[in-house]
Amino acid sequence: MHPEHHDTLVSLDPSIIYLNHAAVAPWPQKTVKAVERFSRENGAVGAQHYPDWLKTENRLRRQLADLINAPTANDIALLKNTSEALSVIAYGLGWKPGENIVSIAQEFPSNRIVWESLSQLGVELRLLDLDQTQYPENDLIALCDEHTRLISISSVQYASGLKLNLEQVGRFCADNDILFCIDAIQSLGASPFDVEAFRADFVVADGHKWMLGPEGIALFYCRANLRDELKLNQFGWHMVKNAGDFDQVGWTPASSARRFECGSPNMLGIHALHASLEIILETGIESIQQSITANTDAIVAEARRLGFELITPEEKEKRAGIVTFRVPGVDNEGLYQSLMQHGVVCAYRGGGIRFSPHFHNRPEEILNAFSILESQL
Repeated sequence: MHPEHHDTLVSLDPSIIYLNHAAVAPWPQKTVKAVERFSRENGAVGAQHYPDWLKTENRLRRQLADLINAPTANDIALLKNTSEALSVIAYGLGWKPGENIVSIAQEFPSNRIVWESLSQLGVELRLLDLDQTQYPENDLIALCDEHTRLISISSVQYASGLKLNLEQVGRFCADNDILFCIDAIQSLGASPFDVEAFRADFVVADGHKWMLGPEGIALFYCRANLRDELKLNQFGWHMVKNAGDFDQVGWTPASSARRFECGSPNMLGIHALHASLEIILETGIESIQQSITANTDAIVAEARRLGFELITPEEKEKRAGIVTFRVPGVDNEGLYQSLMQHGVVCAYRGGGIRFSPHFHNRPEEILNAFSILESQL
């Protein structure tokens, strides 16, 4: 998809400017049509063509594997959301009292609560306060000791937009026999992601943000040599070998990542996310990143021109699709509400206004959003 066709990707109400892809993205028209087709087919002939649905499911696994550079589609499980995937990890690993997990204090709750819950097993959670460090990767590593079992961080912080150096953290983990878990929900679909280069053991991401898909369908990557180490806590017909043989008496878990999918798949979500990822992969993640960077550069420039406080780092290598800023001397939460009322769809995060444009946003939308913002001051 060429840049001049980006504005035909979505069919948004012309009265709004959508700058909230870091929360929930609008569906592309292709995705809307895919869901409509699936719904009409289901209403007309039910599951008559179920084998074709399974082909779409398999294509989605391949798309997701390509998106993160996983070795094979067998490395991809399709779960409900990021929280479920993190819970599979947290309660699949065998913990010993006194072991610890290292993460970040400002993480989204789903990447904090699950690890906090392990305190009942005697597991300590060590949190780095990003407000107290200039070198987050180094200080994150400094929190580790001989009892550290896992580092779990987001690739991009949801509030500040800080993009971490995953290669540095992953290299440290690999060299020190520490497991590395990445919540990639704020990266996938917006910027390149390489599970091999980052040496990640686990990657989790729901599809409803930068991948332009629906809620309720998520990626879970587990490195192949770790699958057997995760104790299974959910069981059902879909997670076994020969899942289509309903008469088998004995069973064993599937050797692929499908072992983490206990029951019937979310076929509606699968068809929707598959359609959205066709756009992402056809456009090319490098091209998408360039367009997003141009949009975030424009946001940074406007925020600086108006004398706003940037919460997101200005350096391009330290940000992805999120720019959060604070307007001095005003109630920023009230300003956010006013922006929403005037059609600028954004978010209030980290005490400031968060804009998160995707590649289909046009430069004039950024300027118009700031014009509306200025009018509310």
